[in-house]
Amino acid sequence: MPPVLPAAAALLMAIAFLAGVGITAIGPGGIFLTIALLTLGQLPPAGVAGTSSAAMVAAGLVGTLVYLRSGELKQQRNRSLAVILSSSGLVGALLGWWLNTFVSPAGFAVLLGIMAFAAGSIILLQEWRGLSAHVQLDTDHAAGRTVLASLGLAIGTISGLVGVGGPVMAVPALVMLGVPIVSAVAIAQAQSLPIAAFATAGYVARDAVQWSWVAAVGLPLLLGVVTGWRVARHVEPRALKLLLGCVLLAIGPYLAL
Repeated sequence: MPPVLPAAAALLMAIAFLAGVGITAIGPGGIFLTIALLTLGQLPPAGVAGTSSAAMVAAGLVGTLVYLRSGELKQQRNRSLAVILSSSGLVGALLGWWLNTFVSPAGFAVLLGIMAFAAGSIILLQEWRGLSAHVQLDTDHAAGRTVLASLGLAIGTISGLVGVGGPVMAVPALVMLGVPIVSAVAIAQAQSLPIAAFATAGYVARDAVQWSWVAAVGLPLLLGVVTGWRVARHVEPRALKLLLGCVLLAIGPYLAL
């Protein structure tokens, strides 16, 4: 791996903090860490996904703990949603790890660009629609559980493939299914933890995780996670969601091209 300039390392750590804020404040945030590792860390696709996934294990653990503390993950319905998402997401994480072996560096950037653009589009669409639900999710029936399990499988696959972290897609999807935004963010923390752990295990087996980078971005990422949790509970997230959506829309085409 080529040497990384101190300025690039400092910028990556600053981005890691902002990514942590995004993860627990509004969900989509981990994608910024993945983008930074790709553009600043000079890592191959497996190295980006593996290193990002390892960092997301710590972020998911702390995010789960803080939302347990504030009570969102003590609610029975939220816990049930998290369990269903996590169970199917584990299969998806391993599938995504396997698919990553077929992705070239150029293809990886295109996938990440598509992810960024899609996440930004969903966020802005939600704001335009006033966060109205497209479907009311009823997990008391088999149809509702099947929809949620399918969602978990898709989220796990995407997370394992590019290492963006489950909340990037889980939060927008859950909100569009009628889950309140703060509950959706809390659920996403719990479901992201096992998914990231499984994905990391796969990349460790391929010796693709750059632990020096995990250590470098870990502390600012976790500080951001705690900060984002406070933001989500005390600040109206609309302005942040609009800003995040616009930035993701701008970054997507840049990465893909």
